[in-house]
Amino acid sequence: MFDLGTSFLGSVERDPHALAIVDGDVRLTYAEWYARISSIVAAFDALGLMPGDHVVTALQNRWEAATLHWASQFAGIVITPVNWRSKADEIDFALENSEAKAVVFEAVSAEATRLSTEAKSRIRIALDDAQENEIEFAAMLSGQAAPAQPRVGADAWSVMLYTSGTTAKPKGVPRRQRAERAAAIAHVAQNQYASGERTLGVMPLYHTMGVRSLLAMSLIGGAFICLPRFDVTQALKLIEAEKITNLYLVPTLYHDLIHNDVFAGTDISSVRKLGFAGASMTDGLLKELNAAFKPELFVNHYGSSEIYTFTIDQNAPKKPGSAGRAGINQRIRVVKLDAVGPDDAAGVGEEGEIIAHLASDEAFEGYWRRPESDAKALRKGWYFTGDTGYVDKDGDLFVTGRADDMIITGGENVSPVEIESYLSLHPAVSEVAVVGLPHERWGKIIAAFIKRHSPVSGEELDEFCRTSGLANFKRPRQYVFVNEIPKSPVGKLLRRKLVAGEFAPEGQQGTAA
Repeated sequence: MFDLGTSFLGSVERDPHALAIVDGDVRLTYAEWYARISSIVAAFDALGLMPGDHVVTALQNRWEAATLHWASQFAGIVITPVNWRSKADEIDFALENSEAKAVVFEAVSAEATRLSTEAKSRIRIALDDAQENEIEFAAMLSGQAAPAQPRVGADAWSVMLYTSGTTAKPKGVPRRQRAERAAAIAHVAQNQYASGERTLGVMPLYHTMGVRSLLAMSLIGGAFICLPRFDVTQALKLIEAEKITNLYLVPTLYHDLIHNDVFAGTDISSVRKLGFAGASMTDGLLKELNAAFKPELFVNHYGSSEIYTFTIDQNAPKKPGSAGRAGINQRIRVVKLDAVGPDDAAGVGEEGEIIAHLASDEAFEGYWRRPESDAKALRKGWYFTGDTGYVDKDGDLFVTGRADDMIITGGENVSPVEIESYLSLHPAVSEVAVVGLPHERWGKIIAAFIKRHSPVSGEELDEFCRTSGLANFKRPRQYVFVNEIPKSPVGKLLRRKLVAGEFAPEGQQGTAA
């Protein structure tokens, strides 16, 4: 199988003059981009970086970040991206844990990087305003370099992403070049991308969705249109100006796009394919997006950093809530919540834990130096996801949430996702999150946190649930109206913040971070 460097060379040879990447005034064809990638590979050599070394990056979605990603594939370096919002101690952890030889940062992440104790003993590369003992990224591009050739094969490590940590430190997910390419090929096939597609490169390159968009475009001579950080107005401008053909976003970003005042005046006719992942999409948002974009294809992709694809539904609006069936490189099962191994299967319609086959071409092989995590998640050739769900009578998977998010109230297991989908259909509800709050009698009661865009009361929402078909024991017993629903930097719902009281009630100043 091709390594990623050879794969990129094939792209350059097929489509040398095709537009490859756009970032503001920077517009590079595949041939032009390859020349800059080659310069970075030569600069890596001059710095003494070797195949197998880790390089940590704390960057937004700039063309330089994408260039570093590709140069690392040629050089055999394990690119190890972290959130550009990371604090000094988080950068310390990534550098120490990965034993990185270098760190790359920009203005927005400079203060934290310079405060990092671990960074002081590493090669430090600055994209903006390098200080003493720091290397200017621009200088790494200044010299002409011989065309880069791949240094490693398909079995070499490509990237190490860190999974989000809640109560524990993040876990490193190292992935080989062959798994990364297989995932990109699957992404192209399952989203039916055609030659010359243009995607909005806004999902961060420290997240599996961002990496997948970057690699997938290279396979089809497509263009990665950089948006360094999500800004609704700028995103809409780019969609119109650059004739974006496909979007691959988390539901939160879609929500923000179509509810922005600028949306109605934006020409979105070039967008023919929609894809989402990272979280469940409510029925209400599905309907709004389908009506607004009228896409040829609307894909619900369910996966993870560890194994890119679990399941695919290529017509998400037809069966709201369905994550579809196993992707082209995958087998999935739902096992009982207390299952010891993969053979303890749940019945049709029975909620259990979703597991995926580790023999997938897209799969990782284990966490970075976390044997206790491997023992919990990797069992008898299967990956235990920690997600809950069930398979319906048609064989389609429905993801109901995280096992940790399950609300047990009065002895009944209740999925917050189902309730959120019901409430999202109310015309006054802009966003909704459902959690379980401690209760002396019931153990937990179901609470719905609502961001509304028109007046509505808790009593009206309760009546809406009562008449919509939601089972009585699943109805929220408490409604809280908030300014914002707390989310992670990539748009994932942070239920734990709501449970902890880290939110601003509607009308109060300040919102949860």
